[in-house]
Amino acid sequence: MSPQTDELSREQIIERNLAAVDVHFHNENPEGIDKAIGVYTDDIVWEVPARGLVLRDRETVKQEYLKIFEAMKVHKITNLHRFANEEWVFDDSIFEVTLLTDGFRNCPFPAGTRCSIRLVHAFQCRDGKICRENGYEIWRRADDTVRVRDDIPATATVEEFH
Repeated sequence: MSPQTDELSREQIIERNLAAVDVHFHNENPEGIDKAIGVYTDDIVWEVPARGLVLRDRETVKQEYLKIFEAMKVHKITNLHRFANEEWVFDDSIFEVTLLTDGFRNCPFPAGTRCSIRLVHAFQCRDGKICRENGYEIWRRADDTVRVRDDIPATATVEEFH
């Protein structure tokens, strides 16, 4: 059994929250989806304001993720920043994808479009689990040199997929 939050130091709470987010991100794929949503609380709120989505249970979120996985081919993920406090984990990344289907509900681009999505996640955590996931998406065509002008820090990590 894991220790209660009130028994942990500030650093241990932050470390536990970052670990929950790591488990979530590393399992955002069809094979690991149950582990990804396994770090959610029973009262999860999953929100994507730019696309007008608010989901409130694990199974609905799981089904949404499965549609999203089928809807895109990921080319590259650039992780810009990640930081946390005792209640929140913030992650700022850029996803380069090609849309394959219309599985991204309320997406501003049609299938076939190569996109650069600036995505800031705000994860609210409670007792080492994610109780709220807000995904703030900025959708851009990958070839739009006016809008795709991100300040990439030297410490950014890049993962490419072939």
